[in-house]
Amino acid sequence: MKSQDIVVLFKIESLTQRWINPDRYHAEWLVPYSQTNWLGEDILNIEEPSVAYTESLFSVRALEQETGISKSQISLSLKRMFEVGLAKADRKTGLPKANTRGLLEFIAYGIQYVFPAKEGEVTRGIATSIAAPVLQGKLMSSGELAPIWPYFNGQLKGVAVQPLHENIFTAVRTDDLCYALLALTDAVRIGHSRERTIAIDMLRKLLQVNS
Repeated sequence: MKSQDIVVLFKIESLTQRWINPDRYHAEWLVPYSQTNWLGEDILNIEEPSVAYTESLFSVRALEQETGISKSQISLSLKRMFEVGLAKADRKTGLPKANTRGLLEFIAYGIQYVFPAKEGEVTRGIATSIAAPVLQGKLMSSGELAPIWPYFNGQLKGVAVQPLHENIFTAVRTDDLCYALLALTDAVRIGHSRERTIAIDMLRKLLQVNS
């Protein structure tokens, strides 16, 4: 398994919720990121997902454009995820689908050991983990340096955290759900007990996994 596999699965889950099963997409659990100008670009908005979609949304080429991960690496990620059972074909559409229960279990119990997050230098970037909009007001203390993904146009000063993939900004630029899932995963990767508990509970809600 590679860390990019998690990014691909989150993107597939986001596409599934927004385009295939829009009744599962609950924007009220998310913060309207466009109000924060979090990427230094006023392009991200929460919108009602369209019922119109095509299978091409889940093609290797489309996933490359959505994630910034090359087509060959997307193909390898999908192959690995199907082999270990973290992805499967949807019974109705035949499109790739994330095994959300298995994915949540891996994040909750394994990701901090397989892909730990190490905090680095103070720089500017995009909020992640406890500083991300999805956890806004829940965990950050006054004066505490925010964990961030280093980004040249970032508006926030904080402590650098290595993201799961170097092109993560492509995956989250216009995808509030994918951003939330990745930021919550970072809260688990960093490994502090209280943050992990809250993040896992939020992940369960966003991934629509019943307790």
